[in-house]
Amino acid sequence: MNRINVVDFFCGCGGTSAGLRNAGLNVVAGIDLDPEAGATFRLNFPEAAFLNYDIRNLSTQVFSQSIEIDASAPLLISACAPCQPFTKQKTTQRKSDARAFLLDELHRFIEHLLPEYILVENVPGLQKIKMNDGPLGRFIKFLGSCGYSYDVKILKSHDYGVPQIRHRLVLVASKLGPVSVPSPTHGPGTANEQYEDVWKWIGDLPEIAAGEECALIPNHRAANLSPVNLQRISLTPEGGSRLDWPEELRLACHKDHTGHTDVYGRLWKTRPAAALSTRCISLSNGRYGHPTQNRALSIREAARLQTFSDDFAFLGSMNSMARQIGNAVPVRLAEVMGLHILEHHGNVTAPKA
Repeated sequence: MNRINVVDFFCGCGGTSAGLRNAGLNVVAGIDLDPEAGATFRLNFPEAAFLNYDIRNLSTQVFSQSIEIDASAPLLISACAPCQPFTKQKTTQRKSDARAFLLDELHRFIEHLLPEYILVENVPGLQKIKMNDGPLGRFIKFLGSCGYSYDVKILKSHDYGVPQIRHRLVLVASKLGPVSVPSPTHGPGTANEQYEDVWKWIGDLPEIAAGEECALIPNHRAANLSPVNLQRISLTPEGGSRLDWPEELRLACHKDHTGHTDVYGRLWKTRPAAALSTRCISLSNGRYGHPTQNRALSIREAARLQTFSDDFAFLGSMNSMARQIGNAVPVRLAEVMGLHILEHHGNVTAPKA
């Protein structure tokens, strides 16, 4: 049987593609607007085509002329449309944000390709934006009109072997019969009772100082810190926050503010990490302080907490690489989805006894 082919829309640097490839699927193409993420995708998926397009400007005709897909093999379309319009990271409503409608653009490619499988991943907020006539509601109605079975759930990444507290909406659809989102692989009641923790994933990396890079490990590079921020983190214990600083080191904007205590915080060694954002190497933007060293996470540490392997290299500036990592689907989460889809395909295509 031919391997399931994958076309990864909004592929970014390739988190979903890496997980699906790990599961045994064949990544044939990625599509994304971001040229820096595209450079990383090209580097790590030399076997796949990459289209540097805004999907709104990509016709199905140009798509078909640019990508060769084996019609005899089953096809999976994966998509993680940019999630900023739906995330809780920013509270400002962006009703006019065109990215809120990018999921609608997927309809015409599904109609054109009629893939056997569809995998969509996004932030939970997508489910709450006008469920009846919003992008997710429209997408679900569209799937029904095309004859797809589907399942959609809000998942916790740490339930699937990712060392990070990250809630994601996942939708799996199939043209071959009823399908479900896979059950958790980690946590109470599973074969892996313990969740993956930070130290298991980054504790073996060589020590570096803020602003330094380790030549032995690709992308093991940490952002520099000002003298005052070095002093602040030196006084922050493992799992601690700005509340542990003496009064004279506290920022004026925090002195009468009790919220946002994760900013400038250190991670715990024995817990999953906080959700990584596009600023996951910045001490002032979340609980991204290294558990023991006086610096924020390095690029490689952030990538490991997104379950990228060390042979997955990132290109671009520090800020660009952090954005690519923060926007990525955790590799291990995508791998579990891929294995589940392979199992489903084997069950629905197995000869009847």
